[in-house]
Amino acid sequence: MISFIFILLNIILGGAIGSFLNVVALRTADEESWWGKERSKCTKCGHILGFSDLIPFISYISLKGKCRYCGSRISPRYLMVECIGGAMGGIMAWRWGIHPSVVLALITSYLLLLNSITDLNTGYIYDLFTLILGVSGLAFRLLGGITPVLDGLLGGILGFSVIALIIVISRGGMGWGDANLMAGLGAALGWKLTAVSLYLGFMTGGMIAVVLLVLKIVKRKDAIPLGPFLAAGGIMAMVFGSHLISCLGLTPDWPWY
Repeated sequence: MISFIFILLNIILGGAIGSFLNVVALRTADEESWWGKERSKCTKCGHILGFSDLIPFISYISLKGKCRYCGSRISPRYLMVECIGGAMGGIMAWRWGIHPSVVLALITSYLLLLNSITDLNTGYIYDLFTLILGVSGLAFRLLGGITPVLDGLLGGILGFSVIALIIVISRGGMGWGDANLMAGLGAALGWKLTAVSLYLGFMTGGMIAVVLLVLKIVKRKDAIPLGPFLAAGGIMAMVFGSHLISCLGLTPDWPWY
């Protein structure tokens, strides 16, 4: 029962965080402030939104996807991001339970979600958000001693180096934001799970790209944001990575065991 309540609470909290991160991503792209006394408002009429307009999942459905004040359509992306945030919270709570590792798993997941949103919206991955990802990962690792910190540094170097090598070889086929994202993710995951996340991220991206090409949603020369796929690889690595590397005779490092 305690585990169920913990998972449910994280689903609800994840939905709220997802809603907030969507606002952060949109306002960052528009060079607007998203902290301090700034209030959420309708993007069409500018009316300040009340508490009943901001309840994760429920508000969008009860309002039928329309603004309460002007009746304009609200993008379904808001509900989608809330659902993804809720799913992330629930999955990480289920995977790690009431354990210190769940703190790093949740922080890392939400920062990956934020970077994915900015990449999809604008094609940019902001250095500040990747820096926060890396710093939070290394700061958490300090709780385990010097060895986990060194593991995080190796993970950051591995993640950055692989993407940087691809950028150099492809002459700009990827952006440096992707390299910075993997550096931050690597600091949180350590080198073993970083290797897993890179593999899963590239595999996921490749399969989805093929599907998009077959369905003619994109063309061969169209740019497809890599950030969301790297983020997906990171999420899967946190959930399944420990089991995958154990099949190779490797033991996951702290805090991922």
